[in-house]
Amino acid sequence: SCVHTENCFVPTSEIIAVEETEVNKKQRNIGKWQKMAKPHAFTVYYVKKARNHRWRCSDVTFWCVDEHLCNQWIQALKELLEMQKSRPKQLLVYINPYGGKRQGKRIYEQKVAPLFSLASISTDVVITEHANHAKDNLFEVNINKYDGVVCVGGDGMFSEVMHGLIGRMQKDSGIDQNNPKAPLVQCNIRIGIIPAGSTDCICYSTIGISDPVTSALHIIVGDCQPLDVCSIHHNNTFLKYSVSLLGYGFYGDILKDSEKKRWMGPMRYDYSGFKTFLSHHYYEGTISFQPAKHTLGSPRDKDSCRTGCYSCKKSEQQLAEQHKECGLKHEEDEEEWKVIKGKFLAINAVNMSCACPRSPKGLSPAAHLADGSADLILVRKCSRFDFLRYLVRHTNQDDQFNFSFVDVYRVKSFQFTSKLSEDNESNVTDTGKKRFGQFCRDHPACCCNTANSTWNCDGEILDSSAIEVRVHCQLMKLFARGIEENCKDEAAYSQSSVEQLL
Repeated sequence: SCVHTENCFVPTSEIIAVEETEVNKKQRNIGKWQKMAKPHAFTVYYVKKARNHRWRCSDVTFWCVDEHLCNQWIQALKELLEMQKSRPKQLLVYINPYGGKRQGKRIYEQKVAPLFSLASISTDVVITEHANHAKDNLFEVNINKYDGVVCVGGDGMFSEVMHGLIGRMQKDSGIDQNNPKAPLVQCNIRIGIIPAGSTDCICYSTIGISDPVTSALHIIVGDCQPLDVCSIHHNNTFLKYSVSLLGYGFYGDILKDSEKKRWMGPMRYDYSGFKTFLSHHYYEGTISFQPAKHTLGSPRDKDSCRTGCYSCKKSEQQLAEQHKECGLKHEEDEEEWKVIKGKFLAINAVNMSCACPRSPKGLSPAAHLADGSADLILVRKCSRFDFLRYLVRHTNQDDQFNFSFVDVYRVKSFQFTSKLSEDNESNVTDTGKKRFGQFCRDHPACCCNTANSTWNCDGEILDSSAIEVRVHCQLMKLFARGIEENCKDEAAYSQSSVEQLL
């Protein structure tokens, strides 16, 4: 089922709309149409793929003399589109008017709304007025009348909508989010991201580009990309969900410093990054984790997550089988935990590559979007020069894990406790504590680091340094296709070369 234009085939799944076209007098005077008694026409709007995963809406008009034949074509094509059951018909849209460069509302109205309208998608639009507006609203709305929720903004806006949706699902199912071992209910309502923030990491890592029109077209054609989500707890209290980066030490300190400089705009991240690099703080603590034995690959392989990823499908099947065998009893407590004590410059756990235009491969190039695991990256205390070598590798093609002071593990859960928390919770006598404090004051040049870092959870600060993290396989779904292997479609390429020749 393809529409054939002069030089490209378009699968039905990538047709956006079909409309009858009014033929005006001006068009009828064009050469070959003069001979026709009264031409009839219809226009097919379709996805045209360009370089770097960019999608555009293109159209082609078909003409014929026979009105009946023309109507038959329109009817047949519309029926084909009706059969595309994964396409959304009703969307709930949240727009953050303050995020990024404050362009959210304009981007939606000018670039996205006309495409939704063309594809006959009806929308309910909510312009958020304060933090957590979208999250709170998602607990109240009649969620069942929508085929999806769209957020217009940056990663912060996405995080808010995700927390609202996952929270709503658990509440409706009577699941206590504060229980770190509770199996969570999957969200079947897809989320679409229209990028309009200062950082659009999630969009970039799931489609391959941060572009509002491309994202709108992925939503229209009804793509679906499942996504793993980490739950973060402290002392049996739920803190947050994370889908991209959970970082302690270097990335936590950058965020904490940059929050005080919001007036600088996106430039604050560069400034805080440089300042944090120079301060070169390391943090002492214990990390314990459960290796993800169900996954096929490893963080060091060159197997990137792409559309229709085999590793993600296989992991999903294996996890489903494990759950069937164990019933409600979680086997995880009996499984081995690996424990590492040390002094760390950075501890990063990523659910996706975390690629962005500056770091095209991301923090973990082979991380998978939906395989029920996270990549845990431990950067031990090393010289400033070595740490710089490690950071520079995020921007080029070299293996960033190929250092003696960097370890990476694929995990399904982990816990971290800082040395400070351990000391405070252990039954050291008060006199011992006082003496330790005295020692540090007497020797200001000593290297004992008396402060804790904070966790950076998808760009938001978590003050608790001691945390418990679990990966929930494919807890939610996005309107995305993953990153397509062959981003420059041959048909589109042949079309553009024909256009150049003309």
